[in-house]
Amino acid sequence: MPTGPGDVLDLIRHGRAGTRGDVLQVTGLSRMTITQRIDALLAAGMIVEGPTTEATGGRRRRSLEFNTSQSHVLVTAIDTTHTRIAVTDLGGAVLAEDSIEVAVSAGPSAVLDRIASASAALLDKHDLGPDRLCGLGLSLPGPVDPESGRPSQPPILPGWDAYPIAEHLQSALPGVPVLTANDADAAAMGEYAAGYSHVRSLCLVKVSTGIGTGIVIDGRSYSGVDGGAGDIGHVRVSPRSDARCQCGLTGCLAAVASGRAVAAELTALGIPATSGREVRDLLRAGNAEAARLTQEAGQRIGEVMATVVCLLNPEVVLIGGALASASLLAGIRETLYRLALPRATRHMALQLGTLGEDAAVAGLTRLVVDQQFSPDAVNAKLRA
Repeated sequence: MPTGPGDVLDLIRHGRAGTRGDVLQVTGLSRMTITQRIDALLAAGMIVEGPTTEATGGRRRRSLEFNTSQSHVLVTAIDTTHTRIAVTDLGGAVLAEDSIEVAVSAGPSAVLDRIASASAALLDKHDLGPDRLCGLGLSLPGPVDPESGRPSQPPILPGWDAYPIAEHLQSALPGVPVLTANDADAAAMGEYAAGYSHVRSLCLVKVSTGIGTGIVIDGRSYSGVDGGAGDIGHVRVSPRSDARCQCGLTGCLAAVASGRAVAAELTALGIPATSGREVRDLLRAGNAEAARLTQEAGQRIGEVMATVVCLLNPEVVLIGGALASASLLAGIRETLYRLALPRATRHMALQLGTLGEDAAVAGLTRLVVDQQFSPDAVNAKLRA
């Protein structure tokens, strides 16, 4: 039973109620109580009344909508060599953006200082102060501890373990809440919010410099007790392999099937490449060797994903990241369906993600909004 205006907002945000009558029907509360709660949300600017709906019983009803323009979200998607910064509305629409070339190997202090400077410039350019932001969402190519919001032993982020990211950014953005997330988790939530909110379970395999899987169950990101859920890149698939992973071990999936691994194989064949982004460019140019090696990488990833699928039995598995392509998808499909139980895949869709590099931006916005406009958060704000 809803206990405050925030619970009513939650119904509206997630499409379970679109009019006052819907709220009445879903909650069973009195008309007076519903009127009070909706009026409080309207007065706070959290919802707006939209066009009238079709007549029902001779009366026309006005729709209720979440006000996505009431504030903004600053989004920072950190990759291994570059970072994308964007300002979005609460629905995830990008209003302004910029990108900076900065390698995570430079260390957290240097990277976050660059991000703070570029974010301030972007906000100033569009006449937006920190007071216009409801939060900052930041994604990292590594595990994030769900309690502290700090990196949790990230294999490809030397020097970042347990670094106080939120505290570092507070000096540049005082009073702005900071949410941190793994990049695959953010991308999975973005895809879910954009086109798959009707499914109960979704996995997104991100294949770039590393390999990770974001998991969304019943509309919530599942990251595990220590933030390591879905970190399939460090499953050992070739114990006898000499390929050294960035985590320090040999034979990890990321060491033999990531964008970095494919780039190394191409370089050995005389086709220079250093990253998954450069492999992507070769794929787009129709390079046959890049397509062949990417498909082979997909086959190795499919071997591990077969276990993931048997464990989670998801409705949708999406492929994202720099290497997302028809070649990678074909390789994953070949081994996943052969190795997984037919019962685990008979109702499962396996396809490329639809948002590309926008997935993490959309996902971070959704995660921030879910946090800042949760029923408890809204009830507390309105009481204050």
